[in-house]
Amino acid sequence: MTNVLTWLDEAAERTPDKLAVSDIETSLTYAQLRDASASVGSWLIGRGMRPRQAVALFLDNSAPALAGMLGAVRAGGFYSVIDTRQPASRVLAICEALAPFVVLSDAASIEAVREMLAGTPREVVPLEEALAAEALPAELAAVRSQALDIDPLYVNFTSGSTGTPKGVIINHRCVIDFIGQFCETFGIGEDDRFANQAPFDFDVSVKDIYSALSVGATVHVIPRAFFSEPTKLMDFLCEREVTTLVWAVSALCFVSIMNGLDYRVPETVRRVIFSGEVMPPKQLRIWQRALPDAMFVNVYGPTEITCNCTYYIVEREYADDEVIPMGRTFPNERVMLLDEDDREVVEPGCEGEICVSGTSVGLGYLGDADRTAEAFVQNPLNGLWLETIYRTGDLAHYDDNGNLVYDSRKDHQIKHLGHRIELGEIEACSQAADGVDRACCLYDARRKKLLLFYVGALDKSELASHLRERLPQYMVPGKMRQIEAMPLTKNGKIDRKALAEL
Repeated sequence: MTNVLTWLDEAAERTPDKLAVSDIETSLTYAQLRDASASVGSWLIGRGMRPRQAVALFLDNSAPALAGMLGAVRAGGFYSVIDTRQPASRVLAICEALAPFVVLSDAASIEAVREMLAGTPREVVPLEEALAAEALPAELAAVRSQALDIDPLYVNFTSGSTGTPKGVIINHRCVIDFIGQFCETFGIGEDDRFANQAPFDFDVSVKDIYSALSVGATVHVIPRAFFSEPTKLMDFLCEREVTTLVWAVSALCFVSIMNGLDYRVPETVRRVIFSGEVMPPKQLRIWQRALPDAMFVNVYGPTEITCNCTYYIVEREYADDEVIPMGRTFPNERVMLLDEDDREVVEPGCEGEICVSGTSVGLGYLGDADRTAEAFVQNPLNGLWLETIYRTGDLAHYDDNGNLVYDSRKDHQIKHLGHRIELGEIEACSQAADGVDRACCLYDARRKKLLLFYVGALDKSELASHLRERLPQYMVPGKMRQIEAMPLTKNGKIDRKALAEL
């Protein structure tokens, strides 16, 4: 198998009338999803798209959006979903890096997107137009015949320290390998019903989409608004009889903190798989007690290695002062801890940087050889053949049972509300504002707050407006402090410890 579309095609042949994906407004069977993706792919080929070109989708999660994503793959290309809530400047930066053949949006948003991208060579077309196209079987078959499993499947953009988003490239082989291991490890099958929480530009959703396609299961897309209305969210889970939640930690905590499980318990849920941040045991216990027979799994892994590389099945309740382990490595992946001299760390309690090897390691950063070379490197433990590892920048140690346990970040990258953020991007954006001479951003992990210190005459409210116009909301610091001068270390660097003490 060399292409993820094989999963869809086989499921459509085997169970054509089975529900593949459903949102509040639209439902598609496997046959309908296959045909819709063929229409989009044919439309793209008919307009002159060549294999291995990008298609951008400026769309919220929906059944038609999934058809558009898979349609880009039908045309031999790869897709990148752009979060519709992002500021125009960031959308422009992503499109500049991606250079998509076309940008697909929905008819209701099309004019706003065209205005946003005015002055660029990017054509913006309603997805509805592509979905209405007639399929071209011969042309689709010709494109498929030349496809390779190392062809890009999608590009997800993450935060970049220089202020420019980084496009992580993941190929078909990465997803085919990881998803197979993921489904087998957790017993996912055709009777499962996924409740999709994560945006399609966030790799947590990759596990929903491709796990379901690989086994012929169903994906139910939760409206974003329901994550501010816990009763509607719980009604949705119960009425759709979902079995599997692959959610960010922040989403699970929203339910428990807002007492959603006191209102209604989705009793059909039999596995809860969470990632993105360290799970607070206090919040997990609420879920464990509401669903005593469900499997709870902590998974870890950055976007660059295709979703996850370790997992830990939680089989007991943890105390508030305990840390839930990251666990052990998925099959066909190698996770190693390296110290500052690139020696392997194996002793319990000793800290090292998490580095990952295996088929699931991605293709680097789109159009950015320098940053790719920094993070995707030759395994220093192997001097005999080419073996690329990804240096995560995360620090961890082994416990006495051989489980990996997360410690902290090696650099200034953090996890906040499930998103990986380079503090340097916030600093660069702040320093670009007139009236800001210097800026430094810190993260208060205990309170889960971004803190910005800056030197300059600009008013705090004006700086906040500047940032909101250029950064996603989750990257705008909740607290800003104007100071006369940055404290410096003896080496002339900003003294972050001194700022933290302020």
